[in-house]
Amino acid sequence: MKELVEFIARSLVDHPDSVNLTEVEGEKASIIELRVDQSDLGKVIGKQGRTAKAIRTILNASGIKSGKKVVLDIVE
Repeated sequence: MKELVEFIARSLVDHPDSVNLTEVEGEKASIIELRVDQSDLGKVIGKQGRTAKAIRTILNASGIKSGKKVVLDIVE
């Protein structure tokens, strides 16, 4: 899951080297914290949060296969 989010985020931003991900695994859920450069924050979130919602939808679909809930947290 972490690799998937990292690939999507690096594809969207202007500064791919500043993409940083932290994954916290639990028994039933995983939390992925995404940090990007301040100037790229709008590109990851998108207009009215559409891009972030699309990434979360992809994560939920892939999480169903593994039987875990995946939460994406975009940190400033």
